[in-house]
Amino acid sequence: MADDENPDAPDGPSDVPDGADALDPAAAAAVSLGSIEPIEIQTEMEQSFLDYAMSVIVSRALPDVRDGLKPVHRRILWAMHEGGLRPDRPHKKCATVVGDVLGKYHPHGDQSVYFALVRMGQDFSVRHVLIDKHGNFGSPDPEDLPAAYRYTECRLSRLATHLLANIDEETVDFIGNFDGSTEEPKVLPARFPNLLVNGSQGIAVGMATNIPTHNLGEVIDATVHLIDNPEATVDDLMKFVPGPDFPTGGMICGRAGLVQAYRSGRGRTTVRAKLHTEQARGGKQVTQAIESISTMVNQLNQAQRQRAAEADQLMAAASRAQQLVRDFERQMRALGSTAERLHNMASTTN
Repeated sequence: MADDENPDAPDGPSDVPDGADALDPAAAAAVSLGSIEPIEIQTEMEQSFLDYAMSVIVSRALPDVRDGLKPVHRRILWAMHEGGLRPDRPHKKCATVVGDVLGKYHPHGDQSVYFALVRMGQDFSVRHVLIDKHGNFGSPDPEDLPAAYRYTECRLSRLATHLLANIDEETVDFIGNFDGSTEEPKVLPARFPNLLVNGSQGIAVGMATNIPTHNLGEVIDATVHLIDNPEATVDDLMKFVPGPDFPTGGMICGRAGLVQAYRSGRGRTTVRAKLHTEQARGGKQVTQAIESISTMVNQLNQAQRQRAAEADQLMAAASRAQQLVRDFERQMRALGSTAERLHNMASTTN
């Protein structure tokens, strides 16, 4: 009769032993769901976002302060070291390096790996190149892209060997690669502060970095002074490193932003291009040529702005000339009126 009164009751005998308490609704839900654990969506979103953010920060977007490299750059240098592409060896196709990095250490897009390799060999992108290039690696003009990796060649620069020196002597820890088939270094030994020398730019989740390049000799002098004087202040170190040293030159306007950046890690400064005047043969034409451009500035846009400024100057000069002509015509009309009145007065007197 109980089954007739409750049509939803399961067939057969109950699994609950006699005398046992019935399961509460929450426990019953857990038993029915098996391995699925109920969780608040807000809690899951917060934890998943934090995991994703840390993965981007640590594994992709931001450099390690110890060697100044992002994972993709570190893996490129390590793959080239493993491949024997030292400065005293012949260049090898960039396609070979890209393939080694993709297959062993960095399972992402080939273009991202290639452009990271190219950037380490562009003397207008970094202060001291880590890749000795051979072939077309592009130019500051954003429309002048590097040639495809099947045409270009590369090997480690001499400075890059100081990032990798003594790496085979248990100086750093190694970890397994993405599939556990081989190992890669967690960080390079780095005999010099590469993060300050070549700088870095990156946008992660919730944070970003934009560190300018500096002069290698100045940074080494400051490092030696800091080792000898651990209590040295920022002002003491700025006597050795007065400011950034950009690969494309330029003039830094003002020091207040630099001092704030070095003291707090956040600051802003203005960098201007250098121009000089060139005079054509015969002295009939004078133009302004760009001697050095601001770092990370679109050269094409800067040239367009320069031409626009020159056009504005020409328009202003033309406007002034037209105003002079109008003033001259007005004065001539006034003189004509005066001469006519004098002539009339002379005629009346006669």
